[in-house]
Amino acid sequence: MAEDDNIQVVEKINVSAQSFSFHPEFLNTITLTETKDYFPAAPSIQTGLSLFQRDHLYTGVPRITEKAFPLLFEWFFVLGTEVQAQSDALWVCRIKKYLIQILGLMEELNQNSEHSPVDKVLNYIHTNYSQKISLNDLTNCAHLNRVSLNKLFQERCGKTAFGYLLTHRLKVASDLLTHTDVSLNEIARSTGFEYDTYFIKQFTARKGMSPTTYRITSRKFGTAQ
Repeated sequence: MAEDDNIQVVEKINVSAQSFSFHPEFLNTITLTETKDYFPAAPSIQTGLSLFQRDHLYTGVPRITEKAFPLLFEWFFVLGTEVQAQSDALWVCRIKKYLIQILGLMEELNQNSEHSPVDKVLNYIHTNYSQKISLNDLTNCAHLNRVSLNKLFQERCGKTAFGYLLTHRLKVASDLLTHTDVSLNEIARSTGFEYDTYFIKQFTARKGMSPTTYRITSRKFGTAQ
C-alpha cells in the first residue's frame, strides 16, 4: 500500500481472531528509572516459547480450557484498558505483566493435555494461581485425599501439590521481576501471595536472594549475554 491509498470497508462480518501477535522485542524491553549505563539489549523472556516453536509461524491454535477462558478474557480486557488509559509511566510494564501471564498460562495448558488427576490439578493451578488456593481445593479437584495426591505429584513433578503451586507462583513472579518495573506488592497480589512481606520471605528462601536483588541481578546477567 502507498501512503496516499484510501481504504473503503465494503462489508462487515462479525468474526473473532483465534490468535494475536506483537513484536517479540516488546517483551525484551525494560523501562528503567535510571537509564545511565543502560544497554538496549535486555534479558530474553523464556515464557511461552513453546507456543512459537511450530513448523510454520502461523499454524496451530493454542488449547484453552473452559476454566482458563474467563481469566484470559479478563487479562486481555485489562490489558486493552491499560493501552487506552496510559495513566502513568509504568503502563507499558503493566501491559508486559499481563502478556507474560497470558503466555505463561497458554504454554502450561498446551504442555499438559492429559487427563490424569495430576493433570487436572496442574490445569487448576496454572489457571488459578493468582487466586487464593487451599490444599482442599487441590484434593477436591483431583478427587483424591492429600496423601494420594502428593504421592502422584512426587512421582510426576518431584514435589508435593502445594510445593508445585508455590514453585509456579515464584516462576511467574521471577519473569515479572525481570521484565517489568511493577511494584513488589502488585507482583505479590498477581501471583497469589496475600501479602508482599510473605512473598518476599518465600522468594528469598527459595531463590537465595530478595526479589529486589533478583530483579537487579537478572537484568545485569541478561544485558551481559
